[in-house]
Amino acid sequence: MSQEPRIEERAAQHYAGIQATVPMGGISGAIDEAFPELFGWLGKTGTAPAGPPFIRFLVIDMEALLQIELGVPVAQPMTESGRVRPGVLPAGRYVVLRHTGHYDGLIDANAALQQWAHDHSLEFDVRDTPEGSAWGSRFEEYVTDPSAEPDPGKWETDVAYLLRG
Repeated sequence: MSQEPRIEERAAQHYAGIQATVPMGGISGAIDEAFPELFGWLGKTGTAPAGPPFIRFLVIDMEALLQIELGVPVAQPMTESGRVRPGVLPAGRYVVLRHTGHYDGLIDANAALQQWAHDHSLEFDVRDTPEGSAWGSRFEEYVTDPSAEPDPGKWETDVAYLLRG
């Protein structure tokens, strides 16, 4: 179940991230590998998360590979440490849709958000490249921690796309 999309102004957000290139079916494996590593790094460095974890979609070719970054917001810029790299979600106007339910509904939530933006003549910050669609900022923010809420019907995920201009 998804709520009505909304447009919101977001400030720039520093994060610690791990990049991965995976097929669509490989996202869960990347999550299982990267998030424990990221949260372990945060613990070792004494860095508190400044928000919920997310997956940032950098370049998407649904028929081939996705270039993604698994990230955790941090309050201050950090320095590279092994596979953990600094990043910034850019400031700007985002169209955001809150999806409530299991993660398997996120494909439909993304489609609904894209259709809503199209119906409202909104343009995403995206460009075509030989590798696929390169996004200025597109991410899924996992608002609910599944270890704290075992009922997947109550999990909340924000799907956010940066608008052009």
